[in-house]
Amino acid sequence: MKILILSQYYAPEPTARAHELASSLSRRGHKTVAITGFPNYPHGEIYDGYRMRLWEWERREGVSVLRLPLFPDHSRSVARRSLYYASFAMAASLWGPLIGTGMDAMYVYLHPPTIGIAALLIRLLRGVPFVCEIQDLWPESLLATGMVQNQRLLKWLDSLERFVYRHSAAIVAVSPGFVPNLIRKGVPPEKIHVISNWADESVHRPVPPSPKLAQETGMAGHFNVLYTGNMGPAQGLETVVEAADKLQDLRDVQFVLAGEGVERPSLEAAAKKRKLSNVHFLGQQPVDRMSDLYALADVLLLHLRRDQLFTTTIPSKTLGYLASGKPILAAAPGDVSEIVLQAKAGLTCEAQDSSALASTVRRFYTMSPTVRAQMGENGREAFLQKYSRGALVPCYEQLLESVAKHRLPTVKEASAAC
Repeated sequence: MKILILSQYYAPEPTARAHELASSLSRRGHKTVAITGFPNYPHGEIYDGYRMRLWEWERREGVSVLRLPLFPDHSRSVARRSLYYASFAMAASLWGPLIGTGMDAMYVYLHPPTIGIAALLIRLLRGVPFVCEIQDLWPESLLATGMVQNQRLLKWLDSLERFVYRHSAAIVAVSPGFVPNLIRKGVPPEKIHVISNWADESVHRPVPPSPKLAQETGMAGHFNVLYTGNMGPAQGLETVVEAADKLQDLRDVQFVLAGEGVERPSLEAAAKKRKLSNVHFLGQQPVDRMSDLYALADVLLLHLRRDQLFTTTIPSKTLGYLASGKPILAAAPGDVSEIVLQAKAGLTCEAQDSSALASTVRRFYTMSPTVRAQMGENGREAFLQKYSRGALVPCYEQLLESVAKHRLPTVKEASAAC
């Protein structure tokens, strides 16, 4: 097949889902072309080695990648963020129909929903059917995080989202909790396919801890509770700072926060104001370093705000955590906690409850190392069976082939295959 990948986010950015799918399909013998922007996430600054141009082609792991100009931003400004999303949608809408000639099917990473405008134009002008993948529910996620309060804008985004769903050939939901929401929005059940996020088993795996890295990162000699990833409103990480304050009597326990996001400055300020020495910020880490970083952790932390929307949210880091063979503390509502509990891979507690978080860290701290190690092994086994890239890419391949032939598998057939 000739497959077009449409995604505003792409490797070397840490949100590399689209590239992982594209490169995997390429290795399976398909011709894959990706349309994306110049890399700037999560700092909102163009990466070293790139320069904004009208277009730029590159070859990455067998994938032909077309990079298009956009307005780089990752601030809390609604106006600037809107321009970031709209600028790429406009560029992709202009170039997409040209590149889409002769393609059999298209995969669309529907984040943000404005990228759906380009997908619709490619479908209209070139007849390319598309599968859109839903990682977040829009506009609900914007409302839940407090990023947008403007009701007119939220209503417009909701209308756009529904229109894109209506004209897509199929929709991939990464969490089963998304399905009722999609059906309420008028999506036929047979159009919805639940395929989990994955972690790359070649990147996320158990490795021996490195004493050198432990010294470099300030993790040597500590009981480390490690959080990795975005530090935004959805994560509610101010609770971690409050929990750290409650754990100062355990002098070797520390929270290590590795990542970037709009909330990082306020989190650092809060830790400094409380004079906490047990909250350590590492900044953004390269993907190929994550397994080595996980190896230095005693517990891996998942945290989301307490909101109905997030009961259906499964952060992609969840699968990397499982793959690492380390115990997990899930301070999050709904589906993500269920994954951890079903795998017997760790403990859970209430989200945005600093007392509950501190208490659960104490439970891990006093737990036998053998018990913690068994939790990690349980998580690794669950990952290999259900959440590896090797296990899930064939599901996308089958779905795209069905879309290309204008015949979708039934829900029963799709579930049996994946």
